[in-house]
Amino acid sequence: MSAPLKRLSLRETLRRSPGLAERRLFGAGTSVGLADIAGGTTLGEAGPMLAGRSVLLRVDDPLAAAIALIELDGVARRIVLCPPDLADESLPGVIETAYVNAVVYDKAPPPYAADLLGARVTLPAKASDELPEASRDTEWVMFTSGTSGPPKMVAHSLAALTGAIKPPVAGEAPPLWATFYDVRRYGGLQILLRALLGEGSMAITSPAEPMAAFMTRMTQLGVTHLTGTPSHWRRVLMTPDVALAPSYVRLSGEIADQAVLDALAARFPGIPVGHAYALTEAGVGFEVNDGLAGFPADYIGRSGAVEMRVVDGALQLRSSRAADGYVGETAAALKDDDGFVDTGDMVELRGGRYHFVGRRGGIINVGGLKVHPEEIEAVINRHPAVRMSLVKGRRNPITGAIVVAEVVLHGCANDEAALRAEILADCRQSLPAFKVPTSVKFTPALALNANGKLERAIA
Repeated sequence: MSAPLKRLSLRETLRRSPGLAERRLFGAGTSVGLADIAGGTTLGEAGPMLAGRSVLLRVDDPLAAAIALIELDGVARRIVLCPPDLADESLPGVIETAYVNAVVYDKAPPPYAADLLGARVTLPAKASDELPEASRDTEWVMFTSGTSGPPKMVAHSLAALTGAIKPPVAGEAPPLWATFYDVRRYGGLQILLRALLGEGSMAITSPAEPMAAFMTRMTQLGVTHLTGTPSHWRRVLMTPDVALAPSYVRLSGEIADQAVLDALAARFPGIPVGHAYALTEAGVGFEVNDGLAGFPADYIGRSGAVEMRVVDGALQLRSSRAADGYVGETAAALKDDDGFVDTGDMVELRGGRYHFVGRRGGIINVGGLKVHPEEIEAVINRHPAVRMSLVKGRRNPITGAIVVAEVVLHGCANDEAALRAEILADCRQSLPAFKVPTSVKFTPALALNANGKLERAIA
């Protein structure tokens, strides 16, 4: 028997929401009314058979994935959200580890799922009087970003995932949310849940949709609330012809340096630009809305929904928003004996404010000295000619590694040699010698990974 449901399912929450007829999820090629989802199904006759099962969500279309999540919540025992970049060869191991016995897809039945119950998502939703009963608290399994090693599966309750979401304010216009994140990742799922629970709508991006096309679509729809990584936002700043006019601008997922915060404040005057800290394992930590990089020192040790401490330079969080644990019988413990999650994000206290300096696993070792690439990027990005930069290590037979930088400019440089000298002079003024790049290469663009973060690797 399943445990009794401790809360309303997503579908039941929608049914009780005011103004549901006006709310929609907008995909790249079509849109679906939330009222149709609340009273219908995209899973057809297979939907009720998913009750109590551990379901692998392997759907190409992120709009279809979002709708399937609404249908499965409270019905499935577990949902495993496959991000679009998860390779097929990884899935047998996922199926075994997560005890998957059903798969939801939107194209042909996956070849690796021959022994699983299959259900196909078919848009649009069709009205039905025989929807499965929401009678259990579904476990949501997500993949970590893999920033510091192979991705892991992390188990969340919906209560933890929604712990930071505030109820809608009476009298305020319904928000139209959008994010550059995929909804099957933690950051994108957070925005989807905010839209669903906050009486709003949402524009959903697709991995196959060029960013410029998504930005144009957001502008045409009139998106009011927009989130993404600093790298996403730097790409927005590089396309000034798109007339985005959100009233809510937030950054997360990477270190938000002062240069990008100032640039966004100039691009969206009068709009508070904030940055949030969240991690798939630790949940939503906090938000900073004073326009400054880092966070006030008094956040550490204060009481509240989220407790924070710094141990050996790493930020640790404890809250009810954290995941329950990693999935798998041999998985490592997620929390320590005190219930804190070690985020692996390194911070330094400077002048009454903590600043993020990089990931513990992303350090470049220069002759035994530790270098955080993000710290150097923050210095380079302060130069008025620089839009964004990537610092990485290049193997060296003497020191093990040397520091090199790739830089994207606002426009073409009249004198690249002089500009390169200026950037290096800024680095020498602000950084110890071993952190100063040995070379600066100008490039038209920098690659982002599936999470919207800079691709980092040893050169």
